[in-house]
Amino acid sequence: MSILITGSAVFIGSELCLQLLQLGKKVVGIDNHNSYYDPKIKENRLARYLNHPNYKHHRIDLNNKAAIDNIFENYNPYKVVNLAAQAGVRYSIENPTSYIESNIFGFMNILENCRNHKVEHLVYASTSSVYGANTKMPFSENDNTNHPLSIYAASKKSNELMSHAYSYLFKLPTTGLRFFTVYGPWGRPDMALFKFTKNILEEKPIDVFNYGKHTRDFTYIDDIVKGIIKIIDNPATSNKNWNSDQPDPATSNVPWRIYNIGNNKPILLMDYIKALEKTLDKKAIINYLPLQLGDVPDTCADTNNLKINFSYKPSTPVFHGVSNFVTWYKNYYQE
Repeated sequence: MSILITGSAVFIGSELCLQLLQLGKKVVGIDNHNSYYDPKIKENRLARYLNHPNYKHHRIDLNNKAAIDNIFENYNPYKVVNLAAQAGVRYSIENPTSYIESNIFGFMNILENCRNHKVEHLVYASTSSVYGANTKMPFSENDNTNHPLSIYAASKKSNELMSHAYSYLFKLPTTGLRFFTVYGPWGRPDMALFKFTKNILEEKPIDVFNYGKHTRDFTYIDDIVKGIIKIIDNPATSNKNWNSDQPDPATSNVPWRIYNIGNNKPILLMDYIKALEKTLDKKAIINYLPLQLGDVPDTCADTNNLKINFSYKPSTPVFHGVSNFVTWYKNYYQE
């Protein structure tokens, strides 16, 4: 009885694998180990549990249908967490095709196998980026998300719609999780915290977009993983009170659900930088720039549905999370 994790060498996926193994679960991981960012950190994340007796790893791309089919045939996982995707808002402007290949075609291979192998629950990563042009705060799952501002956001919104179709057609329980600006140890080198830390230590300027006026709902990695684990063991159910005349975008009359996982305490980007400066005991040299195409000015997660259904709310303070990251970063790069 294995849990299949796609993206098992990426930031969130690797932390999820590690914690599931610590809980005594059997885990099968797949990852294509692409070079979107330095593959070395993926190998080092993976090394923490690669030889665990309850872990099996396969270097496979989601687009390789035959290989994905074989994984499901050989392991017959009873639950699946899909965290493999082409990430990044800005890169989706430069290379939109890779997002269609990974996030649409690849996800279809997962859906088809979940259907054919009677998987008990498919949990998959969505993103706060699906809220796009919405400005009503906090962002609620009960609001419509029909105005994405990037191909990345559109591809993740597509995952939510594709899942609903499979939940309707085949009664496959699916739960989509909209993550809000995840950060912490073992994070992605293309993310702001990594870049800021590196440049501040090297006394190089940091690029701060929207002239530092962003607010972001920064969410610590442990809070994200804790939320995923709570949700894995609770397959999505239909909302018996769902009204097709006034459809709730967060639920359905089929086993399909959407949840935000965010800190619900957005802070100004400049305050985030100040927390980093304090931890590093160094001042940043700041290069202020306008809002980037595809970015949204502000994010804030409404987490009431998560709290009501799972008695859970992320709570790690930003300064605590940033401090943990800096400690890890200095140790990892021997600063």
